[in-house]
Amino acid sequence: MKIAILSRGRKLYSTRRLREAAEQRGHTPRVLDTLKFGIDNEQGEPDLTYRGKPLSSYDAVIPRIGASITLYGTAVVRQFEQMGVFCVNPSHAISVSRDKLRALQVLSRHQLGIPKTLFVRHSKEILPGIERMGGPPVVVKLLEGTQGVGVILDDNTTGCPPMRSIPGRISLMCSTKSVFGMPSW
Repeated sequence: MKIAILSRGRKLYSTRRLREAAEQRGHTPRVLDTLKFGIDNEQGEPDLTYRGKPLSSYDAVIPRIGASITLYGTAVVRQFEQMGVFCVNPSHAISVSRDKLRALQVLSRHQLGIPKTLFVRHSKEILPGIERMGGPPVVVKLLEGTQGVGVILDDNTTGCPPMRSIPGRISLMCSTKSVFGMPSW
């Protein structure tokens, strides 16, 4: 089976391991930089180019789309889908996974356990929201943050500043368009 591994970093451990595992199973993997694709659209004939040349056919795609290139990366995956190529992680699933609110909505809809969560639009709504949830402990997150950036724990037991300081701390971390989520554990 000919497999395209979409990754910006061919030397990353996870990318190397995917390639090695595919080779050990008799497949032919190729690591392709997601940002080197061109997307060609014509009625009934979706196609892709890679580094300006027509892309050969693939049986499957393993997307490794980093958060910083989600928009373009999912467009490339969608194009593979349009071409009838099996994608291990469909473009829709990647998009949902990058949207914290949407991911929680999907999990909730399917009766999967999630912490009680409140989303608010403005920092002035944070303290009343925490009170509506029963008070600390709470985790306050920026909706757009990744890998722990923009996360504040307020449990009033660890020596963290009290929750009254949270709106000020949030103001330092974000622009006026940010949305906040507060899972209560």
